[in-house]
Amino acid sequence: MMSLVWGSSSPPPPPPEAAVSTMAKKCGASRGLLSSSRGVVSNSSGAVASSTTGFPSFLPKEVEKIKDPYARTLAQRMERLPVQIGSSESFIMSSCVKPHKQSEINPVVLLHCFDSSCLEWRCAYPLLEEAGLEAWAVDVLGWGFSDLERRPPCSAASKRHHLYQFWKSYIRRPMILVGPSLGASVAIDFAVHHPVAVEKLVLINASVYAEGTGDLAKLPKFLAYAGVSLLKSIPLRLYANLLAFNGISLSTTFDWTNVGRLHCLLPWWKDATVSFMSSGGYNVISQIKQVKQKALVICSEQDHIISYKQILRLRCELPYAIMRLIPDSGHLPHVENPTSVAKLIAGFARNDCC
Repeated sequence: MMSLVWGSSSPPPPPPEAAVSTMAKKCGASRGLLSSSRGVVSNSSGAVASSTTGFPSFLPKEVEKIKDPYARTLAQRMERLPVQIGSSESFIMSSCVKPHKQSEINPVVLLHCFDSSCLEWRCAYPLLEEAGLEAWAVDVLGWGFSDLERRPPCSAASKRHHLYQFWKSYIRRPMILVGPSLGASVAIDFAVHHPVAVEKLVLINASVYAEGTGDLAKLPKFLAYAGVSLLKSIPLRLYANLLAFNGISLSTTFDWTNVGRLHCLLPWWKDATVSFMSSGGYNVISQIKQVKQKALVICSEQDHIISYKQILRLRCELPYAIMRLIPDSGHLPHVENPTSVAKLIAGFARNDCC
């Protein structure tokens, strides 16, 4: 469905210097890093880019309104790769950001939170590449920007199978699997079912003690669709950002809201979300003690969504885990404090220490 070549377009004009400076400061990166990360847009990456914007043509046109320079840069690197999910003719064009080169260290594979996308890694991804890691940012089936025109099931088992097929097709080495929030449940579920594919786990403000979607799985379809419509509303997303982040400006809150709900504008998003909700979601409580891999548990000091008590419980229940605290950060430290998160991941990937 997608021709796997970039167009010859150049990146869009840079945002005003004041906006760049503010975003760079918030993302914990220097202006020099921003300049180098912009340069990757012109490299061959494997997706059709718009001749006028530099963004892949499969992204909603609203991507052009996003101001965050890191989100714009990572969006321009996104592509879709075919992932076989059933018969030899059954493929899903799956969205991701690929590394430019392979590393001697096993690859780092970045998942994302509930109902999000790989754009969540916009600030930390370039830092992981600067550290010499082979980093993949992958959209979990049902979220992100994969082509779901055929409306495949999006249950936890389907997400696991899709991720395994992606790994089997393109990564093919034991990986350091990184999961923030509900992505930690995705990572634990995957590691228990496919231990050969996972060398280590990094779990960030892990949401792993929910017992699935509960009574939401029993809602009549019309009520489920009504609830899902509310989920993508701007007021609800704004409120979620206010909970997730600490001390960001109103203009940044609006912009990051637009980044976070961009995938909701795809035509199959409602169906995929209802499919996940109706399936029962993730319940990995019984799997935590079955994890055989070494794990790094990252906890934010000012997370208002996942309690410190839950993170301590996870640290105690994982057989082989270390825990690190990130100060002055909310639920998404890889956005708010990417330098600290990238350093922790890089150290753990290389030698099990941080």
